[in-house]
Amino acid sequence: MSDLRELPVPDGLDGMRVDAGLSKLLGLSRTAVATLADSGDVVVDGRAVGKSDRLVAGSWLEVTLPPPAQPVTVQAIPVEGLVVLYEDDDVVVVDKPVGVAVHPSPGWTGPTVVGGLAAAGIRISTSGAAERQGVVHRLDAGTTGVMVVAKSEHAYTVLKRAFKERTVDKVYHALVQGHPDPTRGTIDAPIDRHPKHDYKWAVVASGRPSVTHYEMIEAFRAASLLDVHLETGRTHQIRVHFSALRHPCVGDLTYGADPVLAKRLGLTRQWLQAKTLSFHHPADGEWVTFESQYPDDLATALEQLRTEG
Repeated sequence: MSDLRELPVPDGLDGMRVDAGLSKLLGLSRTAVATLADSGDVVVDGRAVGKSDRLVAGSWLEVTLPPPAQPVTVQAIPVEGLVVLYEDDDVVVVDKPVGVAVHPSPGWTGPTVVGGLAAAGIRISTSGAAERQGVVHRLDAGTTGVMVVAKSEHAYTVLKRAFKERTVDKVYHALVQGHPDPTRGTIDAPIDRHPKHDYKWAVVASGRPSVTHYEMIEAFRAASLLDVHLETGRTHQIRVHFSALRHPCVGDLTYGADPVLAKRLGLTRQWLQAKTLSFHHPADGEWVTFESQYPDDLATALEQLRTEG
């Protein structure tokens, strides 16, 4: 049964976008609020409003919430190519293969990291929502590389705080089209949902602060291999930032990559690898670093570029 919420817009939300304000007020994701707005389920002073409309303090708000969704369960299914790089009582560090989500979500029917760990008999922290227990950060399904999952409740708390406070060092390697100028620099541009396509993100003036540092490792005729440090961790951050510079990740057709180059290199996804991950170990505070190796598709694409000179 649907749930109707009626209340005046609080003073603290005055001037905020509908999706941002109601996300804060109701504890929903901005995507969920946008879906409600698109369905006409967000009404202010008797008028249905869109996700980008602005809230006015004191206006009468009516939000019709859908029935609670059935919980997504974790299925213990072995994941081919999921490599455990390190494990102790507090953490498990894995090298995630392509086509694997971190945790279950509505609409995702493919393999997951948490499901693969469960199938391997690795128990992880019970902190967090049921379908993403132990998860302290994420990688896109199409991005490969190193990530850490908390096994103990203590590790979950410590690592969640570390990612929030940006004391974790995340290094990616990205193959981007063309040659960024300068060859070493910082991209400081806010990111939010794409104004027209909900499945994408974009550089938006009203978005959340997002900072990416990069340095060229190797230049090829049509592309550049970059060492990328994330200061923040927004969804699709690297992909969005380099697309905004007109140097999208090779193979990233969602963000404007050249399909001809992708096909020539045999890529069916973005060339992006979570190369190293460093953090203070939750048990003793020791600084630890873990590294992943390029999977076959990324390594083959690089080798072809080198062969072409």
